[in-house]
Amino acid sequence: MRASAFGKGARRCALAAALAIATAGAAQAAPPDRAAIQAQVAQRHDSAVKALQDWIALPSIAAEDRNAKQGADYMARLARDAGFQHVEVVDTGGKPGVFATLDAGAPVTLGVYFMYDVKQFDPAEWSSPPLEGRLVDKPGLGKAIVGRGATNQKGPETAFLTALQAIRDAKQPMPVNLVLVAEGEEEIGSPNIARLVLRPDIQAALKKSIGVFMPMGLQAPDGSVTVNLGAKGVVELELVADGKAWGRGPASDVHSSLKAMVDSPAWRLVKALDTLVSDDGNTVAIDGFPKPAPLTAEQRAMIARSSAARDEATAKKTLGVSHWIDDLPWDKANERLVSQPTINIEGLVGGYTGAGGKTILPHRAVAKIDMRLVPPMTRDGVVAALKAHLAKRGYGDIAVNVSGGYDPTSTDANSRLVQAQLDVLRRAGVEPLLWPRLAGSYPGFVFTQSPLSLPSAHFGLGHGGGAHAPDEFYLIESTNPKVQGFDGAVMSYVDYLYELGRQDASSAAR
Repeated sequence: MRASAFGKGARRCALAAALAIATAGAAQAAPPDRAAIQAQVAQRHDSAVKALQDWIALPSIAAEDRNAKQGADYMARLARDAGFQHVEVVDTGGKPGVFATLDAGAPVTLGVYFMYDVKQFDPAEWSSPPLEGRLVDKPGLGKAIVGRGATNQKGPETAFLTALQAIRDAKQPMPVNLVLVAEGEEEIGSPNIARLVLRPDIQAALKKSIGVFMPMGLQAPDGSVTVNLGAKGVVELELVADGKAWGRGPASDVHSSLKAMVDSPAWRLVKALDTLVSDDGNTVAIDGFPKPAPLTAEQRAMIARSSAARDEATAKKTLGVSHWIDDLPWDKANERLVSQPTINIEGLVGGYTGAGGKTILPHRAVAKIDMRLVPPMTRDGVVAALKAHLAKRGYGDIAVNVSGGYDPTSTDANSRLVQAQLDVLRRAGVEPLLWPRLAGSYPGFVFTQSPLSLPSAHFGLGHGGGAHAPDEFYLIESTNPKVQGFDGAVMSYVDYLYELGRQDASSAAR
């Protein structure tokens, strides 16, 4: 693949600007020869983009039991190619994980979390084939790679691995030791993440680290960056109403005319669902459901600052919505986003859903549900409350099939893991926005809770969009000088690693 002359020129300008900004910053925070690393990044650009396309072409989809072994083996190969000396595929009892270590002889060790699995996709919904990784022009953004997993998370992860390769090939010292854990079940709620991370030798390796970070393209289209101090937890499950289990309704589909004398499992499911939320569907109404902890004054201040810095009209346009819940003002809608648990219906499945009509009374109906959790809620606690609620309301026959999930997570803004991010961003001319809790979820709980009790966060410049949706993309060449393309994202990881190494050297000197 060959980049256009314009694309190469834009990359050179962006890299030169980034170098100038870094040079103006604290000299001791820079690598021994940052320009040499930057030259390697530019030299690797085409091959790195091709590597991302190749990875996109191999989808590992846990929900479809697709390519789990192949995905783990591929992830292991990528780790070896990036310089990890010890790499192994780990049996978790579910989809395999990958454990890898890179010993640089450095005084500080950093944990890194990867996922190699991706969400399902329907090619008919995409403007280009979801496994092709086609480079397309995105108006107002630049050239982007479109494919399943492009931004969630293969693009940022490829950028991080490219950073390691560039440091090595520039013959510069690796500033930190690395402990990598990669799972293949994140998109189904990480049901076996603890069996990977807490294996005694893996746990011991992570215990030596200052924290665990996940690569992520965190820049908004305007160039702003949000640093998340936590994430909501999640539970993924199915609620199943079945005539046989209920003891009423048909044991198999029957003619719809019989509804006059036969109970309907589909209506039973709908009625049960209606008890879980308020009349408008926006507030959890499960009996005994834990109450969310109120936002602190500091968290409200973070949300207010971030809301003031972000454009509400742009957010609505991006999401395709015209109103927030209860027509809340922008800052209050964001407070709700951070502080409130949710029950979301991902899909309702029952009976005939094809073309035209088919007059049946279905014997079975399923609701696919995700529940987002905030402190002090736990996965086990909310599942127990849900089951008790259904039984109390007379719906004890409705099956609750949990496929995955985990607790919410929080990290102190004063941790070295986060402070290093803030320092790197500010030297790059970006004033970061602190955000109390990501509305989405990732299994950071396994790192932040006992026995590891480590900080855990996301980091990375660059921009992407469409995660879990059609036309998912990751920006490769940016037309906005405030937003980094692929090479700028790579350099953000280089700077982050050296900042962490510098911090350790500084603390050791003190």
